[in-house]
Amino acid sequence: MPRNKRRSVVDMGPDDDDRHSNKRFRNTTSSRRFSKSEDTSSFSQKRCLTWFREYTSPDDPDTLGPEGMEKFCEDIGVEPENVVMLVLAWKMNARQMGFFTQQEWLRGLVDLQCDTIPKIQSKLDYLRSLLNDQVTFKSIYRYAYDFARQDKDQRSMDIETAKAMLQLLLGKHWVLFGQFNNFLEHSKYKVINKDQWCNILEFSRTIANDLSNYDVDGAWPVMLDEFVEWLKAIKGVEARRS
Repeated sequence: MPRNKRRSVVDMGPDDDDRHSNKRFRNTTSSRRFSKSEDTSSFSQKRCLTWFREYTSPDDPDTLGPEGMEKFCEDIGVEPENVVMLVLAWKMNARQMGFFTQQEWLRGLVDLQCDTIPKIQSKLDYLRSLLNDQVTFKSIYRYAYDFARQDKDQRSMDIETAKAMLQLLLGKHWVLFGQFNNFLEHSKYKVINKDQWCNILEFSRTIANDLSNYDVDGAWPVMLDEFVEWLKAIKGVEARRS
C-alpha cells in the first residue's frame, strides 16, 4: 500500500513484494516492548489498542495517518508500497489509502489475532498467500479500486493511480500487462471507471495472449476493444517488418 502524501502511488512497482519479502524482522527496543513477565501469547484487545496509539497523535488519537503508517511499516519491516499492505488494508476494510481508523485497525487485527509486532510479522506470508486464491484476489482487486481513489466523490480513478495499481496487482501475472500499460500511456483516457477496472481483470484471466479467443461482438468495454485493435495493429507492423 503506497504512502499517502509522502510518496506517490505511481512509485509502486511489481518487484516491491520480492524486494522486501525477505527483509529481516525488526526487534524494537522502544516503549512498545512489553515486560518479559507479561504473557503475550493470547490476543488482547487492550494491548492491540495500546499498540495502535503508538502510531497516532494526541490531536487525532483515533486515526493512524501517513506519518504513523510510515512508522508502522518500518516497525514490521515492510515498505508501504508492498502489495501485502494492500492485503492488510483489505482485511481491515480501510476506506482511505494511508490511513487506518481505530475501528478499521481492530477489525483487521482482531480477525488476524495480532496485537504485537512479531505477531503481525508472522502473518505476512499468510496475507501474501491470499493473493494466490482467485476468488480472494478478485475481492482484493475490486476493493483496491475504491480504496485507491483519491477523490471519493468521483466515480472514476485517475489514470496514473490506475496504472500504478494495475502494475501492483497484475504486473507480474498478466503477460500482456506491458502492452496494455503502453496502450494506456498513449491513449486518450484520463480516468478509468469501475466497469473498465473490473473488466480488465476478467480480460487478463480469460483472453489468450495471442487474442485468438477475443470476441469483437462481446460485451467488453470500448477501452478493451480499442486495446485489441491497437495491439493487433502493432503486431501486424512487426510481422511485415520481419
